[in-house]
Amino acid sequence: MSGYDGADRRGPDDRRRSGGDDRRGGTDRRDARGRQRGAARSRGEQSRTAQAPSQRRRWSDPARTAAFDVLREVDGSDAYANLVLPPLLRERRIAGRDAAFATELAYGTLRLRGRYDAVLARCVDRPLDRLDAAVLDVLRLGTHQLLGMRVPTHAAVSETVGLARDRVGAGASQFVNAVLRRVAGTSLDAWLDELRTDAPDPVTAAAVVGSHPVWIARALREALAGDGRDPAELDALLDADNAAPRVTLVARPGLVTADEIRDGAPDGLRLDPGRWLPTALVLAGQDPLSVPAVADGRAGVQDEGSQAVALALAAAPLDGRDARWLDLCAGPGGKASLLAALAAQRGATVVANEVAPHRANLVRKALRAVPDGVVERVRTGDGREVGAQEPGAYDRVLVDAPCTGLGALRRRPESRWRRTPADLTVLTGLQRELLGSALDAVRVGGVVAYVTCSPHLAETRVVVDDVLRRRTVDGVPDAERLDAREAVRTVVTPGADIPLGDREDVQLWPHVHGTDAMHLTLLRRTR
Repeated sequence: MSGYDGADRRGPDDRRRSGGDDRRGGTDRRDARGRQRGAARSRGEQSRTAQAPSQRRRWSDPARTAAFDVLREVDGSDAYANLVLPPLLRERRIAGRDAAFATELAYGTLRLRGRYDAVLARCVDRPLDRLDAAVLDVLRLGTHQLLGMRVPTHAAVSETVGLARDRVGAGASQFVNAVLRRVAGTSLDAWLDELRTDAPDPVTAAAVVGSHPVWIARALREALAGDGRDPAELDALLDADNAAPRVTLVARPGLVTADEIRDGAPDGLRLDPGRWLPTALVLAGQDPLSVPAVADGRAGVQDEGSQAVALALAAAPLDGRDARWLDLCAGPGGKASLLAALAAQRGATVVANEVAPHRANLVRKALRAVPDGVVERVRTGDGREVGAQEPGAYDRVLVDAPCTGLGALRRRPESRWRRTPADLTVLTGLQRELLGSALDAVRVGGVVAYVTCSPHLAETRVVVDDVLRRRTVDGVPDAERLDAREAVRTVVTPGADIPLGDREDVQLWPHVHGTDAMHLTLLRRTR
């Protein structure tokens, strides 16, 4: 059975739900001339249009079609929207306001999918997983236009119906029309009040309204509390995850300055200073590759939080020589490039290790502007083996560990719907092994930065505590925590009062710092 069979199955006591027919009640739907009528028309509830059938939209505009195709690719191929949409827009020559509309429609729908599915579940008379997947994506796109964008109701409905007719079929378009009119019949505030009221507990309410899986909302709330923050900040954190992130550039020290980037930027390009770091610039809406320094590798696209943890590793106090650095999990190369630029200024060298060959190629590309001789090599291999292969060979080691990515959900909104609690078992085991390898690879007196783009306690503090416990002899571990807060404070813009909490490790937050939720622990090898 298709996901859009029939027009309306609402009973007399259920005026909101839509999606079937009146055959169960035996209603005669033939008119006086014996012609079969639709369910809605037989009750006199149909939405008429002044347009003749030949004049009705039978296709969708390019921006909406692009957004739909992105959602289908994300669902069907586990692709990431930020990798699919830009080339699609270029291929179809969608630019300017149309490109901005397609971007907001695609990303906004992905971010708020959980909220919209909860609304749609109240407007359709069957479980959403019984709907055709393409039809469900059309409904989500229409709902975002109605409840999340400044699109007039008539345009949102008619254009989305046209999209359904063009991409899925005439039957789907009738179903989409009926459902979206039910969605439009209630305001966003009223929908949100209903979702909160129906939730069994406050965290579930926050998760549904804030469009996150409940398990993620619970984990984020625990992480807030573990960082000494008020768990009531959960709503603000989820809202920050649902806001479009700014594009932030990094001026790689010694290769280019922030002022030089501004001076070389095309006319009309707006670049604002970063909130915390002198290396950061915020780009307002344009393609980063239009900036010459980005195109040639002297600068790059990098979140301010990601910049901060790499800069903090380079600033951490060190005993003894400072000549050889390692990025243990270097792909795709943003932090490796920043470290290499800093190493060049100090006469140090960098080894970048990456397990995946295609990501190792991305690292090489990111390092193209670094002076010759600074990067010893881009090593393709398993980071878990480096400590045994090169024990005590490095002075500074970065472990940017693979993680759930719960700290970057605003950038990759589809990740929240793909991750499950089961992922933690695999990832935390890998994180422990990588951190252990890094501590083996660093010399006594050297420093290791353990970094995740996740605030989940199981991936951050628990991993570090467990690794140190396993490396304890006579009650004393072979590494000690450094105050990561002090290292971060030394690299921020003078006068920037960055809030860093009461613990030695650093946890950044989207709703507090405007960055991804990066975690940083600094460890110094002691024996």
